[in-house]
Amino acid sequence: MSSPDGDWSAADRRWMARALALAALADGQTSPNPLVGAVVLDAGGGLVGEGFHRRAGAPHAEVVALAQAGPRARGGTLYVSLEPCCHHGRTPPCSELVVGAGLARVVVARQDPDPRVAGAGLAALAAAGISVSVGLCSGAASALNRPFLHRLATGRALGVLKWAASLDGRQATSDGHSQWISGVEARHWVHSLRARCDAVVIGGGTLRADDPLLTSRGQRSPEPLRVVFSRSLALPAEARLWDQGRAPTLVVHGPAPTQRCNAIDDLGVDRLALAEASPRLLAEALAARGCNRILWECGPALAAAALREGCLQTIEALEAPLLIGGCGAATPLADFGVRHLDQALRFPPPRLQRLGPDLRRSVELP
Repeated sequence: MSSPDGDWSAADRRWMARALALAALADGQTSPNPLVGAVVLDAGGGLVGEGFHRRAGAPHAEVVALAQAGPRARGGTLYVSLEPCCHHGRTPPCSELVVGAGLARVVVARQDPDPRVAGAGLAALAAAGISVSVGLCSGAASALNRPFLHRLATGRALGVLKWAASLDGRQATSDGHSQWISGVEARHWVHSLRARCDAVVIGGGTLRADDPLLTSRGQRSPEPLRVVFSRSLALPAEARLWDQGRAPTLVVHGPAPTQRCNAIDDLGVDRLALAEASPRLLAEALAARGCNRILWECGPALAAAALREGCLQTIEALEAPLLIGGCGAATPLADFGVRHLDQALRFPPPRLQRLGPDLRRSVELP
């Protein structure tokens, strides 16, 4: 069913690029499902339908595109960014709908590794006599759904660590003052980043020091889950996160005194106890709750622990054009075991973006 790269026509590439662009419109909205876009051409090669999966529980991309196309899909071609599903979930199998539409050809960017699909959707289409081609723009399709693929492969939500620091690497003054290091444009970008994540994680120290709100400021509805990760549950009785009118909050912790657990419960905040206060266990627990991608906006100790435990796949570092100084001033990462420079973590050159006066450096971890 796969096709050599040179076999694709210019039209094939154009329509699959359109399907991928449609899929990306729902970035951050579909978890635990993947991002999927679809385009339908009639027998003459004209566009008759297109769509994308908007959110979990909503119609899948193929359903939207084929409904738009109606009978004009017969004898035509479907371009879809991920293998059509073949199982009953919140929605019926897309493979059955595709077969029933009378399409002559289906072009798929990549196979769905979900064990409920994993090639069975493609096999169902081929068994119905449809010409099936797989692999067009597979790299772009995999990059688009990296969080979904990571969760399926590892059982953990993909982790993004974000920090803002001065030119000399400080996140606050020696007295702890940190608002604001980055400018308006950079803060707006952070809100958009939160909107593409399913949960935002901080530690108890960040909650006590900053009393953050952790929302996308309306760029996503519903807002991402706000997670406070605490070892001891020594948390303040008053915090903006306890008001869940804007967004839900979850407190996750290791073994803790019963009275502190009761104090959180009395606030009406959801609480999850782990066997130990491990970032890896947290990433697994959030994946089990349907999170594909989580944003770590935590302090240096928790960030270093998440790095050590393999919970971070991307670092988004914002650099502001100012100097703070101070030997005791906070830096983004605590000690994570580097004693010689040959032990330092090294990465390819980062992607750079200007955000007003600030610079964004984006690094992908292996």
